[in-house]
Amino acid sequence: MTTQHTYRVIVRGTWHGLTDETRARLLAEADQHGLAGMRFTPEGSLTYDPALQHFSYRYVVVTDAADGEEMAAALAEDRAETALRALGCGHRELRSTVTDMDTMKVNRKGR
Repeated sequence: MTTQHTYRVIVRGTWHGLTDETRARLLAEADQHGLAGMRFTPEGSLTYDPALQHFSYRYVVVTDAADGEEMAAALAEDRAETALRALGCGHRELRSTVTDMDTMKVNRKGR
């Protein structure tokens, strides 16, 4: 039996080659993709600012612990690329930050 770990992955990137139509749509929806929308979910939550330079997706990825953080990052980046393609948005320079929630140490302050 393989141990599963839960990872929180932030995929960051830069918008690239956005058409005027796509820019207008993203700007019209910018309020829905601001700080209040930042959540880690399996489907991912997209956040960006109205300057339309950079974006980020937040994902929860569950995978075999043996595959490690590299696999979680690859899966999240693949999901982000699929979502961006569906939105019709060009991008470049994807990079990920991964946190293994099962090995994260929580320091609790004493009373």
